Amino acid sequence: MRNEMMHRPVLKDEILELVRNRQKQMGGPLGEVQQEAYDNDVPIIPNETASFLKFFLKQIKAKEVLEIGTAIGFSASLMAQTMGKEGHVTTIDRFDVMIRKAKTTFEKLGLSEQVTLLEGDAKDVLPTLNGPYDFIFMDSAKSKYIEFLPECLRVLKKDGVIMIDDVFQAGTVMHDIKEVPKSQRTIYRKLNKLYDTVLSHPDLTVTILPLGDGVLMISKDVEKIEL
Repeated sequence: MRNEMMHRPVLKDEILELVRNRQKQMGGPLGEVQQEAYDNDVPIIPNETASFLKFFLKQIKAKEVLEIGTAIGFSASLMAQTMGKEGHVTTIDRFDVMIRKAKTTFEKLGLSEQVTLLEGDAKDVLPTLNGPYDFIFMDSAKSKYIEFLPECLRVLKKDGVIMIDDVFQAGTVMHDIKEVPKSQRTIYRKLNKLYDTVLSHPDLTVTILPLGDGVLMISKDVEKIEL
């Protein structure tokens, strides 16, 4: 389950030390889940991304959140705890082993009533949702981000935000495709298509953050978006 790209950071070591290790880790039972994942190379968001996510959700006062890619339930739990009892997270995953682990995490943290886990492929689940969601966090198969984007924008409220994780591919996303291993070229093409789609779109406000393996933030400026 080791995410090799997370071990090839694009930041200098001293900056990575500051943003990842000097910021405090999560505390309590959530911190135990975080540390266990790190110890076992389970691919959860790194601490700098978790810290930003917690900070950002507080600022926008999100109440309804959608997540694509539950994994072991760490990020969904972080978001649910950050929003408090008035907030709710709907999260989607299709892998049985992750679904079982996520349910265990939610039960351990007392969040089973605050998090709804939808089992299935996001391409099938997303069209069944109505929203609106204040915030959407995508952390799943990187080659699928561009495919999920239209449905995510449909259910996102106006001025809502989509946060997409792992969009740098350790910096290789900006290399010539001939320099990219053949096994990674589909991801390379799909991530660059994602950038091409959103960075110049007139109805989206977009920024890119060097957190973890890259974070893409997309704000929806109008009610209906055409891509």
